[in-house]
This record gives sequence, structure tokens and C-alpha cells, in this order.
Amino acid sequence: MSSLQYVSTRAPDGARVDLATALRRGLAPDGGLYVPERVPAVAGDWRSATSLADAAVRVLEPFVPDADADSWLADVRAVLDFPVPLRRLDEDTYLLELFHGPTRAFKDVAARILGRWWGRLLRAEGGRAVVLVATSGDTGGAVVDGMAGVEGLDVVVLFPERGVSPVQRAQLTAVRPHVHAFAVEGSFDDAQRLVKEAFRDPQLADLPLTSANSINLGRWLPQASFHAWGLAQLAQAGLEPTDAVVVVPSGNLGDLVAGLYAAAMGAGPRAFVAAHNANAYLVERLAGRRAPFDFPATVSTLSNAMDVGAPSNYERLNALWGDATPVPLRAAEVDDDATLARIASMWHDHGVLVCPHTAVGLEAAERDRARHDRGAPRLVLATAHPAKFPEVVARALPGVEARDPLLDALAAAPKRERPIAASLGALREALRAVLAE
Repeated sequence: MSSLQYVSTRAPDGARVDLATALRRGLAPDGGLYVPERVPAVAGDWRSATSLADAAVRVLEPFVPDADADSWLADVRAVLDFPVPLRRLDEDTYLLELFHGPTRAFKDVAARILGRWWGRLLRAEGGRAVVLVATSGDTGGAVVDGMAGVEGLDVVVLFPERGVSPVQRAQLTAVRPHVHAFAVEGSFDDAQRLVKEAFRDPQLADLPLTSANSINLGRWLPQASFHAWGLAQLAQAGLEPTDAVVVVPSGNLGDLVAGLYAAAMGAGPRAFVAAHNANAYLVERLAGRRAPFDFPATVSTLSNAMDVGAPSNYERLNALWGDATPVPLRAAEVDDDATLARIASMWHDHGVLVCPHTAVGLEAAERDRARHDRGAPRLVLATAHPAKFPEVVARALPGVEARDPLLDALAAAPKRERPIAASLGALREALRAVLAE
């Protein structure tokens, strides 16, 4: 096995586990999140990567078991079979288009890798596993697509009843083998709380529960891959990656913390900007107006996949670096009016439709440019296809349709969802019922 082991954020000097154990457990037994015991260097010259899959293999090679590394990395190559192109908007602004995967969101990258790795574990070890995932919109769709039909794997998705777009709901509730979708009577934070409580619940200890949110190491860490790929494409365009500022639309902070981890591994930019909507805990924290883990309540916004008041991956950020991140970290808050205005200006100025989350990133990039590193190129992560949010696009651009053939076809598929109260007792009952089907 790889000499690299994994520890809980809450016990960095405590018990070490291997990758397979970290993937199976999801959360550590003490409720913490798994992180590598040390930060390795990227394997090989990441700047010369020729595709997302190539970059991912170089980033993930240090983390997979030595004894079977070729097979684990072959899984990575097999599932990252879609393009992630770099689009230049103007002299200093670039979009990394992360929405060309099967569910049209950046979550496809890590969810497809984790799905393939889960299949590998179950084939090797037998038995059954239950993936329990909370979603604010895009995570659940990517997990369902990447894991439905894996032999021995059940997927249980919790989503806020009134917190996802119609397109996202169609992705979550389309009938697929061994997938069970529940509409939680509450916010994403309620759904995420239920997942964490289930892992610590003695009454569910007999169930083989695991996670597929970015609380799971196997969903979080692969996101470092596309940060390296974006910077590699800048290098191949003749720019110096360490001059760039990467802007990350941020909710649960998994993508941002993965980018910081890539930087710690040697594939980093000049700085990161966390672009938030009104759910702006990190903005407040970096400004010194909130203490660690002093999370506010969730606020509903047009960029709903970022509606996270209590981001789980702040625990990783705090445990790994505290306030001393590998490269400078800044943050900006963007309201709904500015989001709509940026969607409109992108269309009128560049002929490009963007989703509301990407619009938050673009607006944050311009605000950051006015204050810091004025001449530095901005690399903004385009996190979802605009067709996932046609209602928001229509508000910004009346008469302009955001469409995608794959998403259109999904709208006609049979659907199934079940309501659930935001209580652990209700989740216990639901889990027992679906697993008895």
C-alpha cells in the first residue's frame, strides 16, 4: 500500500488509515474529515499536462496505493473523458469551463472518479455500501450519474425541498437503479446536518454508510486536478501560472480548499479569491468579523448551489492551514442584483451565457482586480452550464434561452422523490425502508 496515510482533522496526531478505509468511512469516527497526513508534491511536470485526465493522474498519483497504482489511475483516465477548455474573454480574464461533463457541472470530475473507485473497492471486498449525500443542487446530480448502477452500491440523496432549480431536481429525481431521492423539509444545512448525524448515530451503526459529499476524501481531493489543469493551460498559452489569480465560486468550500491543496503540492497561482453570494461566512471570517465555526443561517439566493451557511470544508481549511494558507486567500460577496447584471454583461459584451455561480465568480474577479494585483490574469472557474438555471438566465436576459440537449432529454425521464422531515428519526426510518426494497 501507499506509504501515504490519512488522519482526521480533529486528531492530526491520531490514528492513520489507508485510502480505501478513508473512502469507505466518509467521516472519521470522531466526526472529523480525513486529510492526508502530509502534503506530497505533484508527480511529474504538471505544466505539460495534455488533458484534464493527464493532469488528474499527476495530481492523484501520490495518494493511491503503490501496489495497484496503475489500476487506480486507469480509473481516473477512463472517467475523465470530457473536455475542460480554457476560454479567453479579454486580455486578462479567462474561464475554465468545467461544465462539459454528463451532468453539466464541475462536480462530475470528482463524482465520476469516486464512483469508479467505489466499484473497485466493492469488487475487491464484496458486500454492500450505502452512499448518503446531501446536495444544494449539483453535487447530488453528479453523484447519481457517477454511481447509479454500481454493483452493491445504494445512493441516498437528500436535497432541500425548495432549494434546487427545476433542472437540478430533474437530475436528482430521475429514476435510476438503486438511487433514492428525498426532499428535505428545510435548507441544505439541514440536509448536511442529517448526513453527519447519521454517521455518528449508534442506531445506524449496522448500516454500511459512506458519503459522497466533499466531506469524503475521495470527492474532495480529486478537485485539485482541475486547478492544476487550468493553470497548465495558462502556461501553455504563454502565461506564468504563478502570476495568475484563481477565482472560485464557493459554497461548501471543497473546490476552494482543493485548489489551495494543489498549491501546497506545487501547482498554485499567485492568489485565490473565494467568490460568495449572500452566504458569505468566509468573507466575514477573513475580515475578522466572525470567529472560526461561527456559522450564520443559510440565505436563499439565485446562485443556489452556493447557498451554504455552514460550509463543511472550512474544517479542512482551518485544520490544514488556519489563517496561513499556501498562497494568499481573499474573498468577495456578490448579491443577486450584481449576479444578474454580470450575466447580462457577459452576453452583451462577449456573447457568452454563464450560470449564476459563474457570474458571481466573474463579478468577484472584477472587484478583486480593482484592489489587488491589477495586472494579473484572472482565471475564473465556470462551474455549471447556464441551461441548468434557465429561469435565472431569463431574468437577466429576457427572451434569451439557455438550453442543452442532454438536459432537455432528462426533463422527460420518469421521476421519483419522497418527502422527509429534517430530523434524524425520519432519516433512520427512511434508510431502513429504502434498503429493504
